[in-house]
Amino acid sequence: MNTRSESLREHDLDARHLPGCLALAAEAGWNQIEADWRLMLGLGRGLGVSTADGRLVATAIMLPYERRFAWISMVLVTERFRRRGIANRLLQRAVDDLVGSGYVPLLDATPAGREVYRQLGFEDCWGMQRLACSAGASPVAVREEGIDVRPHVPDDRTRVLEFDRAVFGADRSGILRDLAGRVPHAALIAERTGHFCGASFARDGRVATQIGPVIAADEETALALIAAALAKVSGPVFIDVPDRHARIAEWLCGIGFAPQRSLTRMAHGRSRAFDDLERLFAIAGPELG
Repeated sequence: MNTRSESLREHDLDARHLPGCLALAAEAGWNQIEADWRLMLGLGRGLGVSTADGRLVATAIMLPYERRFAWISMVLVTERFRRRGIANRLLQRAVDDLVGSGYVPLLDATPAGREVYRQLGFEDCWGMQRLACSAGASPVAVREEGIDVRPHVPDDRTRVLEFDRAVFGADRSGILRDLAGRVPHAALIAERTGHFCGASFARDGRVATQIGPVIAADEETALALIAAALAKVSGPVFIDVPDRHARIAEWLCGIGFAPQRSLTRMAHGRSRAFDDLERLFAIAGPELG
């Protein structure tokens, strides 16, 4: 059958398309589970392409943050329909919609996607590495003098959200509230002599637990948070660490992690992202920013 002659329909995504979204992510070997798709569709907007009989063959997500910028992610096309320009059309539509609404589009690009995005007007901001540990990291306690790490409690919410907004560049309280409940025993707070100085989150995935975001006042606090989070999870783990924080990456590699792939944070029409890279030690994930 000539797939090029098949009728395709573009449409918005909703909960009815979740089985198709999950199938596309699994085909690509990606980590997202239903909770991730529900979160993104609940807070953002999804674009899809389906065949005449209703089979979902492509997706893209637009996730807005305040009225400043929006993430483009989950650009997926099933193998049978690749190399037909579908991904480029969805990307261009997403970019046009966001720019027209006053948002700066951002995304985290793999090496293969980076050149495609550059042709659409995206510029490099900074790089990172996905570090992976297939069987769980070796348990290593990190005790930094004066830093205490403990689980989140409701009274922490305001401090966490205010600090995160300054680091990330926009309010993402909806994301963080969701992540805090995904792996609650690994949602942690750091305090130095009783004062808040950082936080970390984690979420379950199809392939691995993703640790992030990790936001902290300094490297010592970030190390303490990551070590404590790793002690709370088992099995495969992913963590996406900005290249700026080479010591964090080296420490992780020393306890069993290895680089899996590089990523580049890109912004449309500008070479500077909105985040405070000095205090951002691990991102939430390429699909969330």
